[in-house]
Amino acid sequence: MKFLDQAKVFVQSGAGGPGCVSFRREKFIEFGGPDGGDGGRGGDVVLECVDGLNTLIDYRYAQHFKAQRGQHGMGSDRTGARGKDAVLRLPRGTQVFAEDGETLLADLTAVGQRVVLLEGGDGGAGNTRYKSSTNRAPRRAGPGGPSQEMWIWLRLKLIADAGLIGLPNAGKSTFLAAVSRAKPKIADYPFTTLHPALGVVRIDDGEFVLADIPGLIEGASEGAGLGTRFLGHVERCGALLHLIDGTQEDVVGAWRTVRAELKAYGHGLARKKEIVALNKIDALTPEEIETRRAALAKATRKTVHAISGAAGIGLQPVLRLLRKAAAAQREQEAVS
Repeated sequence: MKFLDQAKVFVQSGAGGPGCVSFRREKFIEFGGPDGGDGGRGGDVVLECVDGLNTLIDYRYAQHFKAQRGQHGMGSDRTGARGKDAVLRLPRGTQVFAEDGETLLADLTAVGQRVVLLEGGDGGAGNTRYKSSTNRAPRRAGPGGPSQEMWIWLRLKLIADAGLIGLPNAGKSTFLAAVSRAKPKIADYPFTTLHPALGVVRIDDGEFVLADIPGLIEGASEGAGLGTRFLGHVERCGALLHLIDGTQEDVVGAWRTVRAELKAYGHGLARKKEIVALNKIDALTPEEIETRRAALAKATRKTVHAISGAAGIGLQPVLRLLRKAAAAQREQEAVS
């Protein structure tokens, strides 16, 4: 299934059905009186968060969603049927914005969450409603309430316990494939990963969801490379594993480039728990590993883990730390 994390769609609620003008006409009943029923209420536009989806591809080609109009009232005091709702089934982590792309209308973060985005119009009153002591035979009925319509933006920000960040070709896809059953595309050129990928990592007696975020480059916070669309996916991660390609000369510069983009983007990304790992150590000598790890440790002021996703070296300790950090972040968010 193709990954799509942004779509623009048109939604419209249903108009209310008009009321009915009717009079009771029955043999042997001389004064039947008005018996027109009310119109039915129009359908709503409902956003529903469902399980089993991780893309907005369903909204790539179907872009217009209209709720059903309420049926008109009928004689014998029969109320028209309510219009059918237009339900947009969306994956967890979807944000809904107005047409300006900035006004947040809904944020779907829990499976089963339902939000009524646009309400349908009320049904019109039948002529029975207008009967009074001075008007025994009203010949008027109310029109149905109008529908509402708007264009909206759907933006998916994957919800994962932890995320992999780093420059292109830092070995993120290889790491994800090594620790989970995910099968991301792996190749020897930059920007191999064009879409975020998710994998379930099982460690000890538990598990957590790990996201492979496409490579960030200098200027990503301003739209360079794959731009801010994929920085948005990092917002939902509880903790970050920063992978740095150990085969490059300036490992400190690589770390600083990504950190600068996280800070420039904002939204609290720079404050997330970060675990730093020097990757691809299977291609380095012991002296090179120690030299580059020491340089990174001095710059980051963190413990730098030496790992290799391709060779499976040092993965378990890093995964335990990542799981612990993600769980701590989730608990903190739940309390706040």
